[in-house]
Amino acid sequence: MSPTVAATHARTLMPGLLIVASVAMAAQFIADHYGAPVMLMAILLGIPLQFLSEDPKTAPGIHFAARVLLRVGVALLGLRISFDMVAAIGWTQVAILTAGVAATILLSVAIAPLVGKDRLFGFLTGGSVAICGASAALAISSILPKSPERDQNLSFTVISVTVLSTVAMILYPILANTLGLDPQQAGIFMGGTIHDVAQVVGAGYSISEETGDVSTVVKLFRVTLLAPVVFIGALILRKHQSNGADRPPLLPLFILAFLILAALNSYDLVPTPVTDAANVISRASLVVAVAAVGMKTSLEQLRFVGPAPMIMIASQTVFIGLFVLAGLFL
Repeated sequence: MSPTVAATHARTLMPGLLIVASVAMAAQFIADHYGAPVMLMAILLGIPLQFLSEDPKTAPGIHFAARVLLRVGVALLGLRISFDMVAAIGWTQVAILTAGVAATILLSVAIAPLVGKDRLFGFLTGGSVAICGASAALAISSILPKSPERDQNLSFTVISVTVLSTVAMILYPILANTLGLDPQQAGIFMGGTIHDVAQVVGAGYSISEETGDVSTVVKLFRVTLLAPVVFIGALILRKHQSNGADRPPLLPLFILAFLILAALNSYDLVPTPVTDAANVISRASLVVAVAAVGMKTSLEQLRFVGPAPMIMIASQTVFIGLFVLAGLFL
């Protein structure tokens, strides 16, 4: 791309990007000052501005943020992962967590038709509940076939898992205390069941520093499962789509980047200042992407999703919680 073309492209994207960034900063301000979940605030503040995603001046930047910045944010999550992290959890716990993720996704795919949704919706919601909330929903949605419902389903999923994650952040420490879980067990329970990283950190450290450390490590291990889940999902989708259809890549580039960065971080090949900066950029990119998704969401269409899918996501949340608890006790 020549400098002239690049400059023209940048000018085309700038109006939409500035608006999306403003929404993201407003969401972050509310989160910092009032304790509200930043992802939830970003998507709720974006939805009333849906008309801007149809304006020729702002639409290109909004669609760029929802697509490209999403991939940047997910790819940079790889720098938060290392092989040592997995070893520190213990292989028994790793097996329980992996089985919990797989079982939750398979259950979601199986029950989706029972609530009037297709299996792709089950994959989207199940993956977001099982892995890492809004981040997983964004990554999984990027490989799903284009459809009029895709953005609405994504917005619904992000809102639902963020609300449920916040409720879990409040209730799960009380539940862990009631069940008599020790700090290690409580950390595994919190990190293995709560959807979003921020809420895992809040819940874990509300009990003790040891529980907070364990829950954060366990949660980041669940994040590593995003790569194989997206890969397997893309593989299945390619198999069931015709050659002429818009088929997802076998291994999306942003997932490949995620794996490469995780490997580099595992061998301490990335300086700490770079890792710290990447974490900030990743977080900011994902908040901006969620705001853009909100701005692409029609509230009129979102209300037609109905109560059954919400009950489905709540059931998935309860299921993975019971699965991890059963693994701990058995």
